[in-house]
Amino acid sequence: MAWFKRKDAGIKTSTEEKKDTPDGLWYKTPKGNIIHTRELKNNSYVCPDDDYHVKIGSKEYFEILFDDNQFTELDKDMTSGDPLNFVDSKPYTTRIKDTIAKTKLKDAARTGVGKLNGLDIVITCMDFNFIGGSMGSVVGEKISRAIDYALKNKIPFLMISKSGGARMMEAGFSLMQMAKTSAKLSLLDEAGIPYISLMTDPTTGGVTASYAMLGDFNIAEPGALIGFAGPRVIRETIGKDLPKGFQSAEFVLEHGFLDFIIDRRQLKNRLYTLLNLLRS
Repeated sequence: MAWFKRKDAGIKTSTEEKKDTPDGLWYKTPKGNIIHTRELKNNSYVCPDDDYHVKIGSKEYFEILFDDNQFTELDKDMTSGDPLNFVDSKPYTTRIKDTIAKTKLKDAARTGVGKLNGLDIVITCMDFNFIGGSMGSVVGEKISRAIDYALKNKIPFLMISKSGGARMMEAGFSLMQMAKTSAKLSLLDEAGIPYISLMTDPTTGGVTASYAMLGDFNIAEPGALIGFAGPRVIRETIGKDLPKGFQSAEFVLEHGFLDFIIDRRQLKNRLYTLLNLLRS
């Protein structure tokens, strides 16, 4: 008898069991372990049976990191324009409108200001559900304004990256955000204000080539894909098989591009420790 069947991001009991079980009540990891979504949330969206870190967005990260989930959102109504009148399978303006309606997000990054274990902090977090977490003009502007807020108020800045890279529908305008955000971060460095970069799955493209790798501490979640071009593109370009674990957080750490890999269940307390270290 079938006990479970997969539907979207969750697990539902079969019709031979409970017909009134709502979708998403259970979650199944890639290794086949099943966990109740309530337990998953209470465990910082990490499956205790195999330590799989479920992909989450700004809503969940803010819940995990801000004390009592209390924060003030900055620039929450900022949305993308269409400077190039771009059209692929649909006009860019239509794609933005449809994505806003589907995700209830205004763009691929949100910024919150609050406290982490009593310490003031600015956190900008990317959402992969919004056009692959792609970096467009709004993402760059939100990060820049978050840095300005951290500079003005002399409080640390945490960037949580989750992105497929540059937003192709904005072409050069997207790529300009790499230089813009990197220049802003240099001001934080000059002012001696801590900046921590957290790379989650995936962190790729222009995001990796700019602000994601510029932290006072560069940290990542276990198993996160971190790199510039994707492994398939690299493999096809060089015509060779890639090393085992290539572009995983563990591989990147081993080769000296990360300072730590931090389990999400320990993230808040470890960030608190790092921030106190940087303040001393």
